[in-house]
Amino acid sequence: MNASSNAIRPAMAPDGSAQDEARLLSRIVLLNVKYSPNLGDGLLSECLERELARALPDCEVTSIDLAGRTGYPSGYGRTRGIALALLERLPGRLRRCAAWTMLRLVIAVRLRRHYSAGLEGAEAVIVGGGNLLTDADLNFPMKISGALAQAARRDLPVVIYAVGVSSRWSRWGSRIFAQALERSRLAWASVRDEGSQRAWQRHFAGYAVPPAQLTVDPGVLASSHYPQSLRRPGTRKIGVCITDPLAVRYHSDAACAANLEAWYPAALRSLVEHGFEVVLFTNGSPEDREYLHHRLHAWVRQAKGPVMLARSFDTPADLAALVSGCDAIVGHRMHACIAAYSFGIPAIGLRWDEKLDSFFRLAGRAEHMLDPSAIAAEEMGTRTAAAIADHFDPAPLAARARSEVEALAATLRTAALARPRRVR
Repeated sequence: MNASSNAIRPAMAPDGSAQDEARLLSRIVLLNVKYSPNLGDGLLSECLERELARALPDCEVTSIDLAGRTGYPSGYGRTRGIALALLERLPGRLRRCAAWTMLRLVIAVRLRRHYSAGLEGAEAVIVGGGNLLTDADLNFPMKISGALAQAARRDLPVVIYAVGVSSRWSRWGSRIFAQALERSRLAWASVRDEGSQRAWQRHFAGYAVPPAQLTVDPGVLASSHYPQSLRRPGTRKIGVCITDPLAVRYHSDAACAANLEAWYPAALRSLVEHGFEVVLFTNGSPEDREYLHHRLHAWVRQAKGPVMLARSFDTPADLAALVSGCDAIVGHRMHACIAAYSFGIPAIGLRWDEKLDSFFRLAGRAEHMLDPSAIAAEEMGTRTAAAIADHFDPAPLAARARSEVEALAATLRTAALARPRRVR
């Protein structure tokens, strides 16, 4: 499958021809991890693609997956859990050297060609959506730098849009990110929360990188781009999104993952005791799926009630269908919670990464962020009932996100027009 085969194509005129008249932009490329096994990344990428296509109906909008993936098959990432475990055992400096060597080879052998082909015919580039400005073993610093180098070769304007920025980068990662942005034609930058804004300012202090504005994560538009599932009358269905404690520990501190092994089954028992029907699912990451499948039968026995496994799904639309058919969602994964919010469904966030706290504060739902290392699992039934009773309206945040994408479209038009046209 070609990277652009899932692109959103230009709108068609009544006679079936593309609307070429007065076209200012013909092709916009997003750099993201759209085809990550974590379907939350695909959900936000699809929302941004589709909303941008609404704002630029004369333009093709497509994504380049930074890891070189070209579709949603469930087989991707099956060795990730092994890689995480191996890297976790290495001391810091050796770990970064091993990661840098491996990534440099992957970029040279495979990804550089992938980025170059995907940028063919592009008029502007967006590094768009998701927790992309993070430094977990140099993964995103190296890949984003490699992709932006190809954009710089073509003198393409670059916009950073609604990204998450982690607070902890290695010195090596900071330098790679800063140099990549300094060498780019960076037209505008925005991040998705105040914590990311502070981290951006701190990381790029002293570099020729402009400050970042605040924009809403495009995942809040999920209900505009996916249908809502029907709910069975009389049910009280709670979707619990399971995350492998290893992944929680890898991206946060050990305290967040310390008691999850015992906390999960006790929380499920509490939900059952409060009259809820529980459906277990993951966002798609292979390590999460494997963790859940290995513990499913024991958890069902301990819960002593209606706890079941969701059918397997492999696309963002499947994730949206599951989430939108629940009465509430519980989990660590940010875009399961954001999708729930978009559909007007209460979410209970499980603390592990500042990005999730930031979204709950933005959404006015901070009281429904729970820390499994501090909150007894036996309270989950009561806390979930309280979240369901606390009604909210997602429309204002969605309207803001739509307006911000329209402003992004205007910025792209201006930046692309300022770029000297190449003589073909």
